[in-house]
Amino acid sequence: MVNIKPNYAFIDSQNLNLGVRSLGRTLDFKKIRLYLKNKYNVYKAYLFIGYQDGNERLYSSLQEADYILIFKPTVELTNGIVKGNVNAELVLHSAAIQYKNYDKAVIVSGDGDFTCLVEFLEERSKSLYVLTPNRHYSSLLRRFDKYLKRVDNARESLEYKPNKKTRTSVRSKP
Repeated sequence: MVNIKPNYAFIDSQNLNLGVRSLGRTLDFKKIRLYLKNKYNVYKAYLFIGYQDGNERLYSSLQEADYILIFKPTVELTNGIVKGNVNAELVLHSAAIQYKNYDKAVIVSGDGDFTCLVEFLEERSKSLYVLTPNRHYSSLLRRFDKYLKRVDNARESLEYKPNKKTRTSVRSKP
């Protein structure tokens, strides 16, 4: 009997979110989770995200959308920018902690810092795809063209669209 392992996604939430926002769009994280499941057979999706007090509703909604959240403490820089660099955690989880548990990995980021990870996964036949948020991804990833897919090419189906409630007219009798 053959033991078939599932595919896992490892998502740099900041890179994905900012990359899609740079196009003037908002990503629907529920839709991207379904997209990963249906298109790439992703069983588990690890979302690496900086933790900030006050964002508990966001974190709950992401967990309800079937993401496994891996939090990174954030620091506020002197200029007011909040940083939560998740790169080390993403590499650690995909190359060590979860490595035995999946067949293929989908890395979601356009950050060149993940070049060594993609190379590591490719050498071990564990790389499925690298999903970049848009066409502006690191040139260091270009040598992995056969694995690269752009999220913005599927943006119509993945974009957040607020529900438009139908308005009912309330009229009094004449």
